[in-house]
Amino acid sequence: MTNTLFPVFLKTETTHFLIVGGGNVGLEKTETLLRQNPEIRITVVATYFHPKLVEIGSTHNTITFFERPFEEADLLNKDFVIITTDKPEVNLAVRELAKSKGIKVNAADQPALCDFYLGSIVNKGSLKIAISTNGKSPVLAKRMREYFTEVIPDNIEESLTVLNDFRSKHKGDFSQKLADLNKLTEGFQKSRETKKYKRLAFTLATSFLMFFIGYGCSTLVTFSDIQNGLSQVPNEFYYMLLIGFVAQLIDGAVGLGYGVTCATSMMILGVKLPAISGSIHTAEMFSSAISGFSHYKFGNVNKKLLFWLVSFGVVGAVLGAFFLVYLGNEYEKLAYLILSAYTFVIGIRLIIIAFKKFQFKKKIKFLGVLGFTGGFMDAFGGGGWGPIVTSTLLAKGRKSKYVVGTVSLAEFFVTFAASIVFFTSLGVSHWYIVLGLILGGVIASPIAAKLAGKLPQKAALLFVSFLVIVFSVRVFLKIV
Repeated sequence: MTNTLFPVFLKTETTHFLIVGGGNVGLEKTETLLRQNPEIRITVVATYFHPKLVEIGSTHNTITFFERPFEEADLLNKDFVIITTDKPEVNLAVRELAKSKGIKVNAADQPALCDFYLGSIVNKGSLKIAISTNGKSPVLAKRMREYFTEVIPDNIEESLTVLNDFRSKHKGDFSQKLADLNKLTEGFQKSRETKKYKRLAFTLATSFLMFFIGYGCSTLVTFSDIQNGLSQVPNEFYYMLLIGFVAQLIDGAVGLGYGVTCATSMMILGVKLPAISGSIHTAEMFSSAISGFSHYKFGNVNKKLLFWLVSFGVVGAVLGAFFLVYLGNEYEKLAYLILSAYTFVIGIRLIIIAFKKFQFKKKIKFLGVLGFTGGFMDAFGGGGWGPIVTSTLLAKGRKSKYVVGTVSLAEFFVTFAASIVFFTSLGVSHWYIVLGLILGGVIASPIAAKLAGKLPQKAALLFVSFLVIVFSVRVFLKIV
């Protein structure tokens, strides 16, 4: 037999885990344990702690941190040890000490040192499936987990409840009970096949509908008509398509920077200042609406924080938009200078964020001022809501889940308010700019989603700040 592993489901209410190492792998192992039991007892010993690991520890009183090298005394009263350092000699020493005390060990990416593996786990209510490849391919185990998570219905808990009630109330002997339960569950495979055929039927029907609509439109609009229409599209549209694409890629990898990337690029192309901010806010309004609704649906929004940010952010956005329209028309050169200076400052702030260490939770004063400043500068500069509001809240130690969710939903109201001012003042003469940014962003979105989290946060922020600073200096020199 090549695989002698015996899967066991461990009760973690009284179990104490020791994790040696606090980097990315230590963070991953901690999150894995917490997903199974948020109240699990964990002690982490390391000379360095990942900022997100510290953030998690600040919200879980069952996690203890010791910022120092591993000591033999750390093994006292521990049930399991997980080793996550990148130093083989340390890993081996910890393993030998734990083994001498009869404590089971898991060593990340070192199967030879492991007494047990942490497999990929599928959680669906009371249903739990653990997957292991005997330490040979964690990636395959992860893909299998993703597959089972998708194919197992979310309402499986309802079926489990019904089956449990039936099992509890059944009066027959074991063999009769088993036979009846088998009959009850026969329909699971059939229902899945039916769902597959329904999906196929829906795909075919949709394809036919699209073909029918396309054929119908072709009788009304000829190919030559489309060619003539495309020839009348301004060249700026294609520039905006590229800018929207690149900006969305950056924003998808970093989580901010869409506005300032678009603003500095459009200034170099000589786009009128009010049109810059108006176009960006109109394009952002669609994405922020979808993003904000998703965050609200998944419970990532702090309603009190949302109220303060929206109330003052909308006021700031309206004033910032009016100020830009007036200044952009009357004092265009001065407005360019102010805007290039502002984007330069944002670039410097992004560098500070990149090197900023995690801070524990602090009380935030003047939330209204923060919302007003973010809204005003975002409307006036074409971007800055994220670099100003999000970075400030995270720097104060707020949980990233609620910060990103709340700020994203608030951004919709801020961009909506600014867009109304720009539309009433400018009309729709810059439609090609807006359309180019929207289409470029839509094309880049799937790629940006794949890039998210793959580019190191510090490197990504430094890259964006470099682009913003260089573009700002170029605009400044061009004017002077």
